Amino acid sequence: MQITETLAEGLKREYQITITGADLESRVNAKLEEARPEIEMKGFRKGKVPMALLKKQFGPRLMGEVMQEAVDSAMQGHLQETGDRPAAQPDMKMVNEDWKEGDDVVVALSYEKLPEIPDIDYKSLKLERMTVTPSDEDLQETLESLAGSAKNFDTKKGKAAEGDQVVMDFVGRVDGEAFEGGSAEDFPLELGSGSFIPGFEEGLIGVKKGDEKEVEVTFPEEYGAEHLAGKAAVFTCTIKEVKKPVPAEIDDELAKKFGAEDLEALKGQIGERLSAEYAGAARQVTKRALLDQLDEKVSFELPPSLVEAEARQIAHQLWHDENPDVEGHDHPEIEPTEEHNRLAERRVKLGLLLAELGTKNDVQVSDAEMTQAIMNQARQYPGQERQFFEFIQQNPGAQQQVRAPLFEDKVVDFVFEMAEVKTKEVSKDALKKAVEALDEE
Repeated sequence: MQITETLAEGLKREYQITITGADLESRVNAKLEEARPEIEMKGFRKGKVPMALLKKQFGPRLMGEVMQEAVDSAMQGHLQETGDRPAAQPDMKMVNEDWKEGDDVVVALSYEKLPEIPDIDYKSLKLERMTVTPSDEDLQETLESLAGSAKNFDTKKGKAAEGDQVVMDFVGRVDGEAFEGGSAEDFPLELGSGSFIPGFEEGLIGVKKGDEKEVEVTFPEEYGAEHLAGKAAVFTCTIKEVKKPVPAEIDDELAKKFGAEDLEALKGQIGERLSAEYAGAARQVTKRALLDQLDEKVSFELPPSLVEAEARQIAHQLWHDENPDVEGHDHPEIEPTEEHNRLAERRVKLGLLLAELGTKNDVQVSDAEMTQAIMNQARQYPGQERQFFEFIQQNPGAQQQVRAPLFEDKVVDFVFEMAEVKTKEVSKDALKKAVEALDEE
């Protein structure tokens, strides 16, 4: 077996692997000898089938197998010897496609290797971590929001406006005929809630107690009931009462509605939640500052194939963000711009750098952390949590998508511990402004 380098340009590597015909034949013979004691064939006792007959019957299939094993072994041995780490799956192609038994096998091997990543002086990283203490005003604002969401409705004199509740009887008709499910009595409807089909709630703006109002609407084309989809309908509505929204009182009863023992306990829960939200937002700001410094301080050659793939992914995603109506991939080819390439270079560089830092410092994502992350994602699919969990467990690619952000965050936390990080107390508005600036960059 012989490996000859044919290209060494930047991170690109190309080699020619030659495996002699004699070596292949020897490997085939070895496999046949190993299996021979267990082989039975008509006219011969078990283990006594002549080698020539075994080669004739099983040789061609075994030859393909030993070829693949030999090439794989050569490649793995080469990577171990050189220490190269391919950026992607190496490309292997047979050179002598007219190969026949007895000939040498010549295979072209090519890949881009991962670059050597320089060490980092963590102490040179100087970061600021914002901290925000929830104020009494923050607590009161949140309490008022909760009270508003737990609002009651009191009788109102006069006409219904958006946000009011209308209590009514109604009968819906299509082509003059009442349809199943289109009628109700004493039905409370909050105007502006979007609970009914488009146009219905708007048609009740201005009604008052005792009115009878006919509301003309058209069912959406994609309506769930096929016999109503796209059909024009008339709803005859008898208004029994108009009510205005009244926020709930901020007291122990409100607290109990949200699972707290009393108002003080609810305030404590709100304070903890706000503190966690502020800390999470502040971490985003500090993480961006860290990544910016790493991007500026560290430089190394990037595998062109990774940058190109990332740029195409960015361009494709941004195109879909700008064209949300196109759900599939039936669209013109999207060519990355210089801006896409610049962003791709940053992402690839930081991705490789964080991966190297994590590997060098033995950063691990535990099974418990993976399980918790999967469970959190599974909650987005009510009623299908088990199926989602099983899908992730059986799909290595999906597991990697869950593990990758966990790993990155743990590496970032490791660097935070090593770097010089100063805390700074700021206002909620200052933190909000810093977070908004992240989206503008």
